Amino acid sequence: MASQTTGIQQLLAAEKRAADKVAEARKRKGKRLKQAKEEAQAEIEAYRNKRESDYKRYEQSVLGSRGDREKSIDQETLQKIRSIEKNVQRNKQQALQSLLNMVYEIKPELHENLRL
Repeated sequence: MASQTTGIQQLLAAEKRAADKVAEARKRKGKRLKQAKEEAQAEIEAYRNKRESDYKRYEQSVLGSRGDREKSIDQETLQKIRSIEKNVQRNKQQALQSLLNMVYEIKPELHENLRL
C-alpha cells in the first residue's frame, strides 16, 4: 500500500508539473501574441505614415501648394485691376464727351404712340 501511495504522490506531482508547464506555455504564448500585435501595430503605423507622406508629396507635385496658387491668383487679379484702370484712364475723356454730347444735343421729337 505504501508503494501505491508513493505512486499516487508521484503521479500527482507529475500532474502538477505538467499543469505548471502548460500554464507557463500559455503565458509565453500570450506574451508572443501581445508582442506580435504590437509589432503589427508598429508596422501598420509606419506604413500609414509612409503612404500619407507619399500622398502629400504627390499632391504637392500635382496641385502645387495652396500658397503658390493664392499668390498666382493675387498677381493675376492685380494685373487685371491695373489693366482696367489703364483702360478707364485712356477712355475716360472719350466716354465723358460722348455722354455730354448726348445730354447737350437734345432733338425734340414726338413720341411714336402719340396719334395726330
